[in-house]
Amino acid sequence: MRKTAHSIARAVAAGLIFLCAGSAITGSAQDASQGALVLRAARMFDATSERMRTDAVVIVQNGRIVGVGGNAAIPEGARTIDLGDATLLPGFIDVHSHLTLEPDENYYRKTLNELMRNPTEMAFYAGANARRTLDAGFTTVRHVGAREFIDVGLRNAIAANLTAGPRILAAGNAITATGGSCDRAPYPAQRVAPLTPREGVCTGADQCRDAVRNQIKWGADVIKVCASGGVLSYDPVDVPQFTREELDAAIGEAHHWGRKVAAHSHGDTASRLAIEAGVDSIEHGSFLSEDTLKRMKAKGVFLVPTFMAIDWVKKNADSYPPNIAEKARVAAAAHTAMFKAALRLGVPIALGTDATVRPDGHGRNAMEFGLMVDAGMPPATALIAGTSNAARLLGLDAEIGTLTVGKSADIVAVPGNPVIDIRVTERPLFVMQRGRVIRQDGQSLLR
Repeated sequence: MRKTAHSIARAVAAGLIFLCAGSAITGSAQDASQGALVLRAARMFDATSERMRTDAVVIVQNGRIVGVGGNAAIPEGARTIDLGDATLLPGFIDVHSHLTLEPDENYYRKTLNELMRNPTEMAFYAGANARRTLDAGFTTVRHVGAREFIDVGLRNAIAANLTAGPRILAAGNAITATGGSCDRAPYPAQRVAPLTPREGVCTGADQCRDAVRNQIKWGADVIKVCASGGVLSYDPVDVPQFTREELDAAIGEAHHWGRKVAAHSHGDTASRLAIEAGVDSIEHGSFLSEDTLKRMKAKGVFLVPTFMAIDWVKKNADSYPPNIAEKARVAAAAHTAMFKAALRLGVPIALGTDATVRPDGHGRNAMEFGLMVDAGMPPATALIAGTSNAARLLGLDAEIGTLTVGKSADIVAVPGNPVIDIRVTERPLFVMQRGRVIRQDGQSLLR
């Protein structure tokens, strides 16, 4: 039976289709597909629960997990890697990534670079960021917005083994209101052409529906809508930017096509509108009220708090233009209290970094674990947020997110015990993606 375009796109995102079998660009990374490999460590966090296991054995063959635990049968001739006093975990997942954006501590230089770099140049930056992210143990990312469909191209290149990087679910262009948070800055229209629904900018329900269809046409696996203003953009941070009718059109159209929807939203009213329209996750959520958080829990809507971005803008607000600096201070002040309320109420939470906000963000994604713990999340819960919960949000929980027989061999090992010291997640000793060893003995095998 002929596959639909949608099923092919989803398979590419899940890493199930490889367009070629070349091994050139992963350098000396070791392919474990030809024989069984046994991984041993002092402990294992399989992410099926918050319990740490001591029967830390995972058996990998042909890119998949074929055995877990002390009673698993070891295939004859299997090789063994003993990681010693380390913890085995599922590959980490970042559900709020922007690999195509290059961080810069200078706000004005960053803005100029994004305007002046052509798509080919941006793709090279994105490839470098993808390699850093994978080497840090993040074997899957949800890419929530990129110009010129660079994220779609990068996803396909990684799936075809043309370059190294995490499995990517790509959004293409974010869907945004004219003049909204994800629109371009207000450059003179005579010099910089305004964006259109093809680039995700829309006004009215029909245009928003068309904008979603355009992203799907050119390969989007997921849709991002910018429901409220932003911190680093030129608009008020908490103002709703879409009407309920526009959100119904965009989110409904995405769901008709089998795509989940992430909503950038700091504001409470904007978030409530998106939740009632059926959104799957709220990104940032700085000003969410308890009532809105309760609605999220009732509907199973995930919170993606992006502490890495909030932490950076809070500490470096003085480096931004004055109007943006003030928004950064106000959003950061509200964010931690919101997060504590979400924890208390039991809102589902997934790890997302928005790492591009920090000049050192790409490749340091695991900082998010520690920042969530600093804000009150138990370490084991934080590990769940960056593994099985994240996979569930992405709709890939049958493929990744836990150390379970049959799943993709995406595996990380960190020194010591991350439940005692969560920041060991920032120093992975071992990284495996789809059965290929990416990092071993704390050293990258990517070249």
